[in-house]
Amino acid sequence: MSPAKGTFTTDAAVELAVLERSGFVESRHSGSAVVLNPDGTVRRKLGDVRAPIFPRSALKPFQTLASMASGAELVGQEIVLATASHSGTSVHATIVRDILRKGSLPLSSLGCPAAWPDDSDARDDLIRDGHKPHPIFMTCSGKHAAMLLACRANGWDLKSYLDPSHPLQARVREVVQRFSGEQIQATGVDGCGAPVYAISLTGLASGYSRIASASPDSPWPLYRDAARLVEAVIATPWLISGRGEADAVAIEELGVLAKVGWEGVVGMAAPDGTTVAVKILDGSLRAAVAVAVQLLRETEAVDRGAVERTLARLDLSVHGGSDVVGRIRVTAV
Repeated sequence: MSPAKGTFTTDAAVELAVLERSGFVESRHSGSAVVLNPDGTVRRKLGDVRAPIFPRSALKPFQTLASMASGAELVGQEIVLATASHSGTSVHATIVRDILRKGSLPLSSLGCPAAWPDDSDARDDLIRDGHKPHPIFMTCSGKHAAMLLACRANGWDLKSYLDPSHPLQARVREVVQRFSGEQIQATGVDGCGAPVYAISLTGLASGYSRIASASPDSPWPLYRDAARLVEAVIATPWLISGRGEADAVAIEELGVLAKVGWEGVVGMAAPDGTTVAVKILDGSLRAAVAVAVQLLRETEAVDRGAVERTLARLDLSVHGGSDVVGRIRVTAV
């Protein structure tokens, strides 16, 4: 596939992490990563950081800001759920319902597919009670609820809110381009049915940097909303995904803005705007957050003790029977 029709190729990638089993390197994760200084200059780059990627759910902070800028009146945990790839617990579902109630929107207006919760306890409870999969438990339902609330605030058509030509999606593109400093290079359909827009890793990192360093006293409403988003996410990290999930752990321990996206993407920004963006080329997420944390550690923008706690809590162990026989190890540092 040519660069014009896809992301960077294997010959433009570098090794970012390996999986070791019993002293033997069993798997290697190649990809690209970029580290930005608080002023937006490139501190370090590994592989091709200018090729387009689909950030997938790592775009959600921008999509949330677009919904807020379009009139979705979100507060606190509602902002987190709009930004989340949640695990479908009863708490997650309740907050999604609260967002929909603000616009007198029925559950049937959600355009994401029906799903079981990713959280096993929540899924088991639903099955025992005779329930079926439902869009509210889909990992992206908070984003969809916020988009619908924005449409309600403007009188925009609800049924077509996922169409790339819809006014809301035009606002999303504006926000993505404003924060990333780039033009969108391709448009696709995400797993939840919403449009997904291709930008580079450098653009993704730039966007996260601008969000993380936004001031609540900014003269620009969009940047005040960005500051509110960061505050909300850091206040309740587990809502961004689930308890013990990799990006939630990084937020909790490091006080960063972090969000993973399917197919091996993560954006992570320290409070001062120092930022890392990672794309694992094979699409695996198991090493992505660890790579980002280790790269951020080199910048001294986060506490080293907190980094060690973060890495200890990530699921990096390799098991053989009941024993730990290896580990996923970051090689990019």
